[in-house]
Formats: sequence, structure tokens, C-alpha cells
Amino acid sequence: MDCHAGRGAKPYEGKLAYYFRAGYHENMPNTDDYIGVVISDVARLLRTEFDRRVRKLGITRSQWLVLTRLHRNPGASHSELADMLEVEKATVGRMVDRLEANGWVERRSEPDDRRVKRVYLTAEAERIHKRIWRVAEVTVDVTSATRQMRLWMRSASAVR
Repeated sequence: MDCHAGRGAKPYEGKLAYYFRAGYHENMPNTDDYIGVVISDVARLLRTEFDRRVRKLGITRSQWLVLTRLHRNPGASHSELADMLEVEKATVGRMVDRLEANGWVERRSEPDDRRVKRVYLTAEAERIHKRIWRVAEVTVDVTSATRQMRLWMRSASAVR
């Protein structure tokens, strides 16, 4: 049976659809049984949901990542931020430029080495970080409640 059916053909449904679209075969192990894959999927889903919620605050994923790292590590240099975010220094420079233009961070020269710029959150960014943190807590709480509801529904249907 051709898993890549043409127009008008009914595509595979349910759990199998993922495997057939991805080109998996029945002899391959079910990756859903591996904890690493499950953890990765859950992290991706939480990030996606969190991104959707903070977008309403007018902030992007890269911006909230920088704000969060600077909240934990005030005065980090561009090099240190690049290491924390696993990106290039030039990328961090552009991110900090945008955050600075928004009034969320400020650069300060290192007293011993004026080539090194330290980045600090402004008071406005600290307020935004508090709002982001509340969104994160709600996202995790909602996700946890949803999971518990699904477990309850499964157990209730198994009793029948």
C-alpha cells in the first residue's frame, strides 16, 4: 500500500499517519517508547504554547530567552550570552541591539577592558520578565491540569 497517496485518497489517520508521513516502516522501533523523544516532544510543545502566549506581550522567543538569561546573569558579556544561548556573537549583538532599541537592556563598558560590553536589564525589562514568568507558570499549570484531566478520562473510560 502506498503511504504517499495522491489526490482524493484518504490519508492515514491517527498515530500511524505520523510514521507514514515521516517515511517510517513497520520494522522500525516506535520512537514514542523512548524517553528522550518524549521529553523532546513535551519540551517542544511547551515552548510552542509559551511562545504563543508571550507573543501577546509583543516579545519573540529569542528576546525572552535573552531577557531570561540576563535576569539570571546580570552583566553578562556578549560572548557569555552567545555561549548561554548557543548562538554566534554577531547574532547576540543584533539581538541586544533590538532589545536596547526597545529600552529593555543597556550596555555598559567593562571598567578594566573597554572593549567588553556588559549587558543589563532595565527596570522596564524586569517588569516584562515578571509578566513572562507569570505566563510560564500558567502555561505549566494548564499543561499539567490538561494532562491530569486526560488521565482521569482514560481511567474513567476504562472502568466502564
